[in-house]
Amino acid sequence: MKRTRRRGFWKNISIRYTIFLYFTISALVVMLLSGEALYMQMSHQLSVMTQEESQAVLGQVNRSVDSYLRTIMKLSDSLYYGVIKNADLSAGSINSQITLLYDNNKDSIANIALLSKEGELLEAVPAARLKTDLDVTEEEWFGSALKRTDNLHFTTPHVQYIFDNNEQQYRWVITLTRAVEITHGTSADQGILLIDIRYSSLQQILEDITLGNQGYLYMIGSGGELIYHPKMQLIETGQLKENIAAAVNYKDGSYLEIYDGESRNISVKSVGYTGWKLVGVTPEKGLPLSDLKMRLFVVFVAASFLLALVLINAFISSRITNPIQRLERSVNAIEAGELDTEVYMGGSYEIRHLGRSIGDMAKRIKILMQDIVSEHESKRKSEFDMLQSQINPHFLYNTLDIIVWMIENEQKQEAVRVVTALARFFRISLSRGKSIIPVRDELEHVRNYLMIQQMRFKNKFTYTIQAEDEVLDLACLKLTLQPLVENAVYHGMEFMDGDGEIQIQAQREKEDLWLLIRDNGLGMTQEQAESLLSDHPHISSRRGSGIGVKNVNERIQLYFGEAYGLVIESEPDEGTLIRIRLPAKPYTETMEKEQL
Repeated sequence: MKRTRRRGFWKNISIRYTIFLYFTISALVVMLLSGEALYMQMSHQLSVMTQEESQAVLGQVNRSVDSYLRTIMKLSDSLYYGVIKNADLSAGSINSQITLLYDNNKDSIANIALLSKEGELLEAVPAARLKTDLDVTEEEWFGSALKRTDNLHFTTPHVQYIFDNNEQQYRWVITLTRAVEITHGTSADQGILLIDIRYSSLQQILEDITLGNQGYLYMIGSGGELIYHPKMQLIETGQLKENIAAAVNYKDGSYLEIYDGESRNISVKSVGYTGWKLVGVTPEKGLPLSDLKMRLFVVFVAASFLLALVLINAFISSRITNPIQRLERSVNAIEAGELDTEVYMGGSYEIRHLGRSIGDMAKRIKILMQDIVSEHESKRKSEFDMLQSQINPHFLYNTLDIIVWMIENEQKQEAVRVVTALARFFRISLSRGKSIIPVRDELEHVRNYLMIQQMRFKNKFTYTIQAEDEVLDLACLKLTLQPLVENAVYHGMEFMDGDGEIQIQAQREKEDLWLLIRDNGLGMTQEQAESLLSDHPHISSRRGSGIGVKNVNERIQLYFGEAYGLVIESEPDEGTLIRIRLPAKPYTETMEKEQL
């Protein structure tokens, strides 16, 4: 009993109180969880902020190093494509062009040299010579450049050792090499372009970069070679260790590692083309906690709580509004004409009541629409019957006129033939009250008519009737051809002297049935042809009716739709062509539907 009462309570509760209740509960839950969430976020936030700061610093340093290396690579391209590739070394030296590029970049470049593939020094700026006891072809960088000719190759920092110079000092450099094509007269061969980059210029970019209070960054090569470290000398002498073996396997991103018993945050960023990596190290014991960061953290926590509250309330709102949305979909389906759609009747009391009302309304609309359709169908049939009734009296009048004329002229035998043809004509015209007959009967119907008219207008015209076999059993609206042929006879053949022709064709094109009536009579202007299908006055003659063409067109469109009907093409003194478009449907299928 209590359970039934509770269900009744929840079913009858309104949307307003449902929202109030759910939102109140969600606010209380958020308030209870906020303390625990704040505590958990406090310990995690410092680490996240440090990682983001490290990534930002590494990103800035990475852009600086990348820009620096791209400058060197552009210098390499300028030397190769702007100087070496276009020069014939047998015709003269290119030392002046190389010197010009060297002078523009000497703050970051120590040496530029061009070597043949046999290791011979062809050009050097500043002027220098190879050490006599050194075979450069045995060097790793030399072989790598010739093996992978499309790549640029960077060495790790080292003391410049291949040139003799007068200065009694060591120069730390990073060597860039690439394969180039050298031209001697008509022959070309491979060579090596060597550029010694001053290590000090790269060191200036990396030094003095700190991460937090005790953080630092270093750079390693793709094989784990140490390129830069703020305490590089201590590492090389073994007084200090660095976790380079693990850093080699790190991909770009942030990591938490424990090295030598110390927990520290690691940030990694790859340096573009070279495969080098920037590694940022921030010991957790050195994480700063300033007042500004604390305020930012509090804002972040408050925003997180607000977001959580919004998400919870959104979920609750969806639970409340889902029934309304389902009801809306039902209403949209009804609006689209699907009146049999089952209207949703769930959710709160108000929504269920609204659903029942909409369902009842849809049923009433369906009944009213059925009444309207029935009334419209009855009106359409009455209009169709009225139009069709205009045809028979008119034709009968003209035919009787012909018979009277023949009797008056003592052509009794011809009058008998006309009466016989008229009987066959009206037998098809009546068709047991049907509006649709086969194309075969419609052609026979117009053949009887033309036989009558040919007897009336002897030596005035000839006619032919052609039809494809596949169209004979298609459905056709009764009395479609005869009124149009009548117009062709009276309007087109009236003034002919025996050379008149009337051609009737029936053919199918895909889903359309086309009936064509062509005559070589007087014709008319295109404006007159168009007026035959309009409500404006049209051409007339002493015999025949002006209503025939318009009547046929209206009956076709009433029965089959606006897409079907007549198309008239005519020119004065050229004749007239009337094209009748009907749907290509079998007669039996059309009659079955009509009986339903």
